Amino acid sequence: MRMNNKKEKKLFSSAVWFMLLDIVLINAAAFLALFVRHELSWSALAGTVYLDGLKAAAVPGTIASVCAFFVFHIYSSMWEFAGDRELAEVGLASIAAAALYTIATLVMQYHMPRSFPFLMAVFLFLLVSGSRFLIRSALSRKWGASRADLRIRMNKKRTMLIGAGSGSAMAIKEFSTSLNSKNQVVCIIDDDKSKHGRRVRGIKVVGGRESIAQAVKKYRVQEIVFCIPSAPVHLRNEILEICSATGAKLKSLPALAQLANGEFSVSQLKDVSIDDLLGRTQVRTDNSVMAERVRGNTVLVTGGGGSIGSELCRQIAALSPGRLVIFDIYENNAYDIQMELKRNYPELDLVVLIGSVRDEARVNHVFDAYRPAVVCHAAAHKHVPLMEDSPAEAIKNNVFGTYNVSKAAGEFGTKLFILVSTDKAVNPTNVMGATKRVCEMIVQSMNSLYDTRYIAVRFGNVLGSNGSVIPLFKKQIEMGGPVTVTDKRVTRYFMTIPEAVSLILQAGAFAVGGEVFVLDMGSPVRIDDMARKMIRLSGLEPDVDIKIEYTGLRPGEKLYEELLLQAEGMEKTDNDLIYIGHQTMYTPEEIQEKLNILRGIIYAPNEEVRDCILALIQEPEDRTYSVIPSAKNETPVTV
Repeated sequence: MRMNNKKEKKLFSSAVWFMLLDIVLINAAAFLALFVRHELSWSALAGTVYLDGLKAAAVPGTIASVCAFFVFHIYSSMWEFAGDRELAEVGLASIAAAALYTIATLVMQYHMPRSFPFLMAVFLFLLVSGSRFLIRSALSRKWGASRADLRIRMNKKRTMLIGAGSGSAMAIKEFSTSLNSKNQVVCIIDDDKSKHGRRVRGIKVVGGRESIAQAVKKYRVQEIVFCIPSAPVHLRNEILEICSATGAKLKSLPALAQLANGEFSVSQLKDVSIDDLLGRTQVRTDNSVMAERVRGNTVLVTGGGGSIGSELCRQIAALSPGRLVIFDIYENNAYDIQMELKRNYPELDLVVLIGSVRDEARVNHVFDAYRPAVVCHAAAHKHVPLMEDSPAEAIKNNVFGTYNVSKAAGEFGTKLFILVSTDKAVNPTNVMGATKRVCEMIVQSMNSLYDTRYIAVRFGNVLGSNGSVIPLFKKQIEMGGPVTVTDKRVTRYFMTIPEAVSLILQAGAFAVGGEVFVLDMGSPVRIDDMARKMIRLSGLEPDVDIKIEYTGLRPGEKLYEELLLQAEGMEKTDNDLIYIGHQTMYTPEEIQEKLNILRGIIYAPNEEVRDCILALIQEPEDRTYSVIPSAKNETPVTV
C-alpha cells in the first residue's frame, strides 16, 4: 500500500500497533473466559481439552476476530475523541469476535463450554475498551504536559470568572483545551452563597461580588471574564463597576444566543466596553409606524456618511424604502456606507450623491430629480472648538444649509422633514450650539409655509461618534497617555448611536408639525469618571500607569449640557423616552430678518460673527412658548 503523505503513514502505523495489541487481547480474553469458567483454578483447567482447543483455534480465531474489528471500524476511530458511539462499536465487535472465535474452535473439532462465548465477549470488551482509554489518558497527560509548557511560554493570564454556571464551565473547558487560549482560570465569583467553596471543573468558587477586590489581589488576577450572558443589565453594570475598580482587564462571553449550542471559542470573547459601564439600559423602540411611512417611498438622508447619518441609512434601509438617497460632501464616508448597504441590502434602490447643502442649486436639483417623501437632515458641522475658530463656516453649513434643504423640501412636496439637532442648542454658549438653535427656528417657521411636516429632534452626545471624546480617550490610552479632560466637573449626556437613531425615527412617527422632540438621555455622566473607567478597562491604573491632565474648559464649552430651555416645559408622547419641548415660534418674516443679518456679518472678523449669532438666538421674555396650531396639525402625517 502506497502512502500519500506523512499523516496517512502515521494513521497506518497507529492502526498496525493497535492490531498487534488486539491479537494479544483476543487470546487473553479467550483464556480468561476458560479460566473464570473453571473458578480461577489452573489445575482444574489444565486437566481439560479446552486448552488444546484454544491452541488449535488461536490462528483462525484471531484472524476472524481482527476482521470483525475492521468491520466495526475499530481501527479507523480517533480514540483521542472517543465517546459513547466508539464504546458501542467495541461492544458489538467484541460479541462478533467471540462468536467467530467459538466457531473457529468448532471448525477445529473442539467443543467449548456453553458460557465461553459470553465470557470471552465480556472480557474482550473490557480489555479492548480499557486499553483504548488508558492510551488516551496517557496521551492526554503527555499533551497536557506539552500544553503546560506552552502555557508557560505564552505567559497565560491569571483569570477570574464571574458566575458559577454553565457559562463558566464552558469557559474553563475552552481555556484548558484551546491552543489559542491565553487564560488560566484561578478562581470564580458568584453571589449564590450555596456555591461558595464548591468547584466548577476543578476551579473553586471563592465568594460573591464583595470578594472580587480581595480575590483579585490574593490570586494575582490579571483578567476578569463576565460569564453570565443572561444577567439583567443593572446586575451586569453593578458587577462590572466593581470589577473595573480592580485594574484587571475586563472581557465577557458572547450573547446568550451565540451560546445556544453549548459551545464557544476563545475568539468569541469580547472586551467590556465603556457602554457597559454607563449604567444605561439599551433602548429598543417599535418603528412599525415609521416603517409604514417609509416603505415604498423615497427617503433622502443628508450627511448620510456621518456617524448619525450612516446609522439613519442602516435603519431606514431595513424599513424597505422605495429608494434611499444619500447626500454627503465627504466622498470617503459616502463610499463606505454605500458598500455596506449594497452588501447587506442587495435589493435596495440606493442612490449616493456627492454635494454640499450650502449649494442651493445642487440641493434643488437633487430634490427635483428624486422628490423625496421623507428627509432626514443630518448634515452639519458639529465640533465645538473648531466652529469657535471658524464661526462663518458653521453658519454657512448649519444655518444656510438647513435653510436650503428645508426650503427645498417644502417646495418639492416632501411630506416629512426631520432635523437632527443637539442639546447644545439649549442656552448655547458656543457657535455650534447657536447655529443649531437657529436651525430649529428655521424648520419651525417653515412649518407654517408649506404642507411639509417639519420637526427637530434634540439629544446629547452619542457614544463612539466621529470626533467624540471616547475615540479620543482610546487613542490617548493606546499612546500611553496622558488622557486629557477639560474639567473634573464636566458632565455630558450619552446615548448609543443605534438607540439615538431609533428614537429619531420614532419621533418622526409622532410628527404633527412644528415640534422639537427631546430624547430622554438618562442621567448625565461625569467625563472624568468615564476617562478613569476607560483606563481601568485597559487593565491600567489611572494616575499611575496613565496620567489624567485637566486642560480647562475650551472656548464656548459648558460644564453641563441642558436638554430644555427654561420655559419650554415637557409634554409626554406615547414613548416614555420622547418628549415635546414647547418652543418659541418665529414667523417666516422674523427668520428672514435673522438670516439677512447673518448674511451681512458672515465675512466679518470671527469675534463679531460669534457675538452676532449668539445675540440672534436670545429668547425674548415676552414670547409664548408653544407650538403654533394650524389646520394641518390636527392629524399626524401620512406619507
